[in-house]
Amino acid sequence: MSSDSLTPAQIACAALSAPVALADADSRLILYENAAFFELFRKPEVESDALAEHLTQVDWDKAERRLSSGRAYKADIDLGGDTRKSQQQVELRFIESGGQRFLLAEGRDVAKQREAEYMLDSYARMAEKNAKELSREKERVEKLLLNLMPRTVYEELRDYGTTTPERYDDASVLMLDFVNFTEMTVAREPGALVSELNDIFSAFDRITELYQCERIKTIGDAYIAVAGVPDQGDNHAVHLARVAVRMKRFLEKRNAAHSNVWQFRIGLARGSLIGSMVGIQKYVYDIFGPAVNLAARMEQLCDPMGITISQGFRDALDDSFATSEIDELEVKGFGKQRIYSLDFEKR
Repeated sequence: MSSDSLTPAQIACAALSAPVALADADSRLILYENAAFFELFRKPEVESDALAEHLTQVDWDKAERRLSSGRAYKADIDLGGDTRKSQQQVELRFIESGGQRFLLAEGRDVAKQREAEYMLDSYARMAEKNAKELSREKERVEKLLLNLMPRTVYEELRDYGTTTPERYDDASVLMLDFVNFTEMTVAREPGALVSELNDIFSAFDRITELYQCERIKTIGDAYIAVAGVPDQGDNHAVHLARVAVRMKRFLEKRNAAHSNVWQFRIGLARGSLIGSMVGIQKYVYDIFGPAVNLAARMEQLCDPMGITISQGFRDALDDSFATSEIDELEVKGFGKQRIYSLDFEKR
């Protein structure tokens, strides 16, 4: 076919590098195809010029419905092989040129687009996976830090990178220590001893959390908890007293069911203290001050499985607790002090 006999549409198609074919609008027979279309889509074993015979991956029923409604139809075609042009998208639409109506079939290489989409999808999946792993790691670190410090202190450290020491004029402190623990470390198998201690401390943690108190730290067999830090309420002594009573109840029940008997001493005191992060590379939240020292003195004066409380702590309790006076004693650093036993919580 000479260039003089080509229609304007055919001339335009010939100039395109993209694969293009023009078919009769009614018969769908190919009237013209450029070299790119011939190379990619013309099936050498098919003698017919019917467009459908060469574009066999097109859903022609669906294509006809869209074309009859005046819309274009697009279909992805996999030509096979490993060439760059193996992934094509063919668009079918009607055009008019020189007073004639044609069905235009135009191919477009989508291999790079598909590759880019695949890479973007892979990156998206990888980013989502990394985000989930980062979120899990963040949660793990948060849990670890919340085991070391109160939530408000953690939030201040997270938001500002530092914390400010706080003075609390009225707080309640629990100091617990196990009886004859040093002897137990010599006589008992280490793994079994630590496992039991971990079980007991885990139960104490749950009790402490239940009554909105904070476990500050454990040092060997010592357990230190506080109420009124950082959130000070009118009844923080009551909360901590309930914690102590339930710790005693738990250990009594555990001892009844186990051959290895554990006994503690608990001291409770009320007063002022300072709460602060200490350390530069290894963070730890700690408390200092009169209330802490007095609670330690109360624990030292306590009998096994007893709960000894200071006068100030007893005065802060309501009538739901039964207490009894032990004695008036000289307490190191505090002079003469009346001390009491916290016997039980009334039902």
